[in-house]
Amino acid sequence: MPPLRSTGADRDAEGPDYAGEYRLQACLGAGGMGVVHLATSASGLRLAVKVVHAQYAEDPEFRARFRQEVAAARRVSGAFTAPVVDADPDAVRPWMATLYVPGPTLADQVKRSGPLSRAELRRLTAGLAEALRDIHRAGVVHRDLKPSNVLLTDSGPKVIDFGISRPVDSDLRTETGKLIGSPPFMAPEQFQRPREVGPAADVFALGSVLVHAATGHGPFDSDSPYIVAYQVVHDEPDLTGVPEELAPLVARCLAKEPAERPTPAEIMAALLPPSYEATAFIPAQRRSPGPFPSLAADGAAGAAAGSFAGAWDADTPVRAVAPPRRRRWPRPRLRLRLPVALGVLLALAAGGTVAVLATRGAERPAAPGHPAKAATSFTGWQTVLGTRGGGGEGGDASAPACALSGGALYCSGPGPLVSRLDAATGRVVWSRPAAGAGRTAPALLPGGTVAVTSDTGEVHTYAAGNGTPGWRTRPAAAETNRPAGSVVVLSGGTGRLRAVDAATGKQLWRHGLPGHSAPQLGPYDSASGLLTVFEPTADATHTLISAVRPATGKVLWSHRLKGNLVPVAHGRDGALVLSATYRDMQTEALVRYAPERREARRVPLPYRVDSASTAVAGSTAYLLGRLGTLTAVDLAAGRVLWDLETGSRNVSALAPGDGGRLYVSASDGRLLAVDTAHGTLVGQTRPRLGDGRLGYVTSVPAPVTSGHRVYGTAPDGSVFAVDGSDPAGW
Repeated sequence: MPPLRSTGADRDAEGPDYAGEYRLQACLGAGGMGVVHLATSASGLRLAVKVVHAQYAEDPEFRARFRQEVAAARRVSGAFTAPVVDADPDAVRPWMATLYVPGPTLADQVKRSGPLSRAELRRLTAGLAEALRDIHRAGVVHRDLKPSNVLLTDSGPKVIDFGISRPVDSDLRTETGKLIGSPPFMAPEQFQRPREVGPAADVFALGSVLVHAATGHGPFDSDSPYIVAYQVVHDEPDLTGVPEELAPLVARCLAKEPAERPTPAEIMAALLPPSYEATAFIPAQRRSPGPFPSLAADGAAGAAAGSFAGAWDADTPVRAVAPPRRRRWPRPRLRLRLPVALGVLLALAAGGTVAVLATRGAERPAAPGHPAKAATSFTGWQTVLGTRGGGGEGGDASAPACALSGGALYCSGPGPLVSRLDAATGRVVWSRPAAGAGRTAPALLPGGTVAVTSDTGEVHTYAAGNGTPGWRTRPAAAETNRPAGSVVVLSGGTGRLRAVDAATGKQLWRHGLPGHSAPQLGPYDSASGLLTVFEPTADATHTLISAVRPATGKVLWSHRLKGNLVPVAHGRDGALVLSATYRDMQTEALVRYAPERREARRVPLPYRVDSASTAVAGSTAYLLGRLGTLTAVDLAAGRVLWDLETGSRNVSALAPGDGGRLYVSASDGRLLAVDTAHGTLVGQTRPRLGDGRLGYVTSVPAPVTSGHRVYGTAPDGSVFAVDGSDPAGW
C-alpha cells in the first residue's frame, strides 16, 4: 500500500514513485523548476502533481517562494483555475497537487493549429478577463500570465502556475535587481520598478497573450530577450493581424502606463453582449490525441482554489450591480530615452538587474477634451519637509502624515517630528525636530494643542500657534492612543486603559474594563461623546463591543456580537459600522449595529477585501483594499452599488471630500480622485518618488481635505496641495 502522507522526514515517500500519499503515474511535463506528474486520489480524482527538482529543494529562498505559490494558489477561486487538492511545501521534495484539467495550453494550441478564430478569440478575451478579475479580488497578482499558463477547456480558459504570484500580504519581497517573469509578456513596470507591480501588469500580459492567440506571435518579438525588453518599454506594439473589432481594446491593455489600461471589469463590459458563437474554446478535432494531453512544464499544477462557499449570509442577500463603464484619464506616457533604454538592456545582460525610471517635472497638463481649470483663489504648491522619506534601494519608504485645522496643516514624519505649514501657500511656519520620527498623523486637541506619536511610542504635544513643547508621555512602543474630546485615551499590553487630560497631560484614570482582558481602541463619536472599545474572542467567533465615557472611563453599554468584528465608523443616526473580518484580515461583510435597539444587520460582500479601509458617508460605505479595489455598498438596501479597480496596490485610507469625491494616496506618491456617484477614477497626480525608486512601504498616510482643497504627501518627503474641483487637470 502507498505510504502515508509524509511531512518530509521519509525520503522514500518523496522519491520518484510518490509525492506524499500520491503515486505518480505519468509525466505530464518538465521544466526548470520541477516535474508535473499525473496521479490519482483515493476517491479517484485525477490530479496534476508538481514536484520540485532536488537541487531547489535545498534552497531556503526557493522553498519560501514555493510556499508562497501554494498560499497564492489556495486563495484564488477554482472557477478559473485548477483547484489545489493537497500540498506539502516542507517535504524533502516539495510538491503541490491540483485537480487535473484536461485540455491543451494556449501555446500548444496555437503552435499546432494556428491562430484562434474570431469567436474563439472573443471568448478567450472574456474568459481571461473574468479570471483576472477573480484572481485580483482574491488579493493576488499573477505576474506571469502567458500562453503556456493558459489551459483551454470546454468550460473556458483556466489560468495556472502561480509560481511568482504576489499575495498582497506576503512577507516575501522581490529581491532588488532580480528580473522575474517572461519578457515577451511582461509589463514595462516589471522592468522599471518591479517592487511596484500591481494588477495592471496582468492586464498588459493579457494584451500580449491575445495578440499571440490572434496572430501566432507577440506584440514585441525578437530572438533576443534584451531587445524584447527594450521594445516593451519603448516601442509601440505590433497589432497586425488582430481583428479590428478587438484591436482598440488590446491596444489599451498594452498601454505603457498602468493607469491607462482597462480593468478586467472594463474589458468584460466592452465585450457585452457575450458571444455564444463558439460553444467550446477548442473544437473536438483540435484536441490532442490520447488520454493525457500535454501540459506546460512549470504550469500544469500551478493553479489554485479559493471558493468562498459558506461566506455568504443567506438571511441578507446581496445583489452585485455591474459597474458602469469607467473612463480613464490620460497620463503622460513614460518615454524611455535611447541611452536609458540601452542601460536597461545592459543591466539585463549583466545578470538580470533592471533600470528604474523616475517621472519628474511639473504636474501634467489638463486632459485633452477637458476645459482648462477655471481661475480660483487657490494655487497648488509643494513643500519638502526635512529629509526624503525613503524609497531608496532596499530601504523602507515613508511619507509625512498630516492633519488640518483651520488654515494650518500639521505634518509629522521623517526628518522633523512635527511641522506647521500654511495651508494656503505651503510655507513652513515652525518645525520641531526629534530623535525619532512621527508614526501617526498629528492630532488637534482642545486648547490649541497638537499631539503626535513618535516611533518610540511617546506622545509629544506642542502649542499650535508657535510650536512650544508641552507635555509628553513616557515611551511605550506597544501603546496606542486615541484623542477623545478633552482627553487622550491610551491602551497598552497590560489589559488596562488609561486617560490623560489633553491640555495638561495629567493622568485622569487607569483601570480595566468589565469583560475585557485586552481591549482595543475603536473610533470616537463626537456626537455622543463616547469611545468604542472592542475585543474579539480567542476563537474569533464573537466580539465584545463597549462604549466608554472617555473623561471617567465609565462603561455606558457593553454588547457581545457574533463574528470577528472591527468598528470602523459611526453612522449619522448613532449606529456603529463594523467590518466582519475573515482570517488574514480579509473583510467579508459589513455590520450596521444600532446599540439602543441591539439590532445588527449584516451586509455580505460579493468577495473578500484584503486589509480594507472603510469610509462611511450617509448610508453608503466605501471599502478600499490594499490591492486598490474600491467598493461602494448601500448599507440601507444591502447591496453593492459599484466597484472600481484603481490600479494601485498598497494604498492609504480613504479621505472623503466635497462634491461627492473620495481621495486616496498611492505608495508611489500619486493622489487619486474618485467620483462616488459613478465609481469612476477622475484624476491623479504624478508620482513623487524622489530618486525614482520605490522601497518597501509599510504604510501610506491618507490625504486630508478642506472643501475643494486636497493635501497629499509622498515618499520623497513632500507635502503638496491641489485643487479638487478639477482633478482631470492635475
